[in-house]
Amino acid sequence: MFGFLKNHHNNNELLSVSDGKIVNLSDVNDPVFNTGIMGIGYGIVPTDGTVYAPVSGKISMIADTKHGLGITSHDDLEILVHMGIDTVELKGKPFDILVKIGDEVEAGQKIALMNLDDIKKSGKDITTMVVITNSSDKGLSVSVKSGQRSNGELAATIKL
Repeated sequence: MFGFLKNHHNNNELLSVSDGKIVNLSDVNDPVFNTGIMGIGYGIVPTDGTVYAPVSGKISMIADTKHGLGITSHDDLEILVHMGIDTVELKGKPFDILVKIGDEVEAGQKIALMNLDDIKKSGKDITTMVVITNSSDKGLSVSVKSGQRSNGELAATIKL
């Protein structure tokens, strides 16, 4: 409803990439993410399959299997949006990427669609992870705002 507010994004915030329940990465059912190997961030159990950019920046990576994409923020944070757990095995079928590498995106901009029903029917977890993959290089931490969120709402605050 107030989409114009989403363009005024604070650089130390990660916005919710979907409607759903925000959880700490340590609560995600995947050791690659819950141990912090990939970096810091948050997970979300989405109630809607539309995925929005958590930060403003440039699309730097799109997985061949469409289950993940990278955004380089304007302050050089590498953000990975990983849609579902073990969804690489689905070979892109439940995903539609709406951006391409090199595109500039605004925080809160629609970037992908995922078919939650198809992911669930395949036996995969729909939890989506938003991870700062270069957080250890920059000495960052995050404070996750757990609970129900709508896309574009504050999901985590980045701390130096």
